[in-house]
Amino acid sequence: MLGRVAESLYWMFRNIERIENLSRFLEVSSAMDLDSGMAVEPWTPLIDACGDRELFQLVKGSFSAEEIVDFLVQSKNNPSSIRSCLNLARENARQIREVLSNEMWEHLNTMYWRLKNERPMTGLPSQEWLLRVRQDCQLFYGIADVCFSRGLGWQFCQLGRLVERADKTARILDVKYFLLLPHGETVGGVVDQLQWIAVLKTAGGYQMFRQSRQLSITPKGVAQFLLLDPNFPRSVRFCLDGIHQSLSKIDPPQGASEKPLGRHVGMMQARWTYTDIAEIIEYGLHESIDRLQQDLNGLHNQLERVYFQTPQSFLSPRSSIQRTS
Repeated sequence: MLGRVAESLYWMFRNIERIENLSRFLEVSSAMDLDSGMAVEPWTPLIDACGDRELFQLVKGSFSAEEIVDFLVQSKNNPSSIRSCLNLARENARQIREVLSNEMWEHLNTMYWRLKNERPMTGLPSQEWLLRVRQDCQLFYGIADVCFSRGLGWQFCQLGRLVERADKTARILDVKYFLLLPHGETVGGVVDQLQWIAVLKTAGGYQMFRQSRQLSITPKGVAQFLLLDPNFPRSVRFCLDGIHQSLSKIDPPQGASEKPLGRHVGMMQARWTYTDIAEIIEYGLHESIDRLQQDLNGLHNQLERVYFQTPQSFLSPRSSIQRTS
């Protein structure tokens, strides 16, 4: 497969995954804002979850809800906003139009023109608008699932999707642990419980958590579910298993850890398979997630060197989250 085709497929799916994640983040934060009143401010942590605090401070004047939403939804100065990601996804699809099915291209093109023809958003997005964006991404995945051949191209699609998903799942958990409650006086309270429910909903895992655990929501239980559950498709472990499987199909010897990229992925998978949540918490949840994000960035850099031609203008988030005052 040509490097440019593999690269375009990888970034197309990674951008679509980022759009879906952003719509989830905004949807849950909007609902949380209504539920909690002034007890907790749910908007600023989204900037940290995306790793974009420095860029946000350069292009925006305040951390108001409206400024944050504008930055994440439609800012041209943010290469990771919903509009920017959709523009990049469509451009990647356009460059390899002959590789995609007609249904995939038509749906992505419809998403693009619908958003482009809308008036610029003022204020906060409606729940209906965010739901439509998320469902558009899910419909694109569904179309690809039934229309796209399971060759090498499909494996690069999965790599882009799973790398982005693992990063965002870990980030939203890190923000909750490291930023939202830096002091212990509210742990276990009503607001704390509401925040943990919001974390699960942001990852689309609230119902699956309740079905699999059938216990009360605790920080340790949520962290174990989102990081180590082998069956939940948005958990870090599930994503790393999928990354390993896709890479093994792209280049089988790498599955046997005979090349640097294969060894890197194999060590990541083993680290998050043969551990338990008690060890992660003892080592430091933030430190563990920070290491994961560095490993994911390293994985992306190796994919670029081995398979792709030139880096795109899509910025990877910073590998760590800094505590703010």
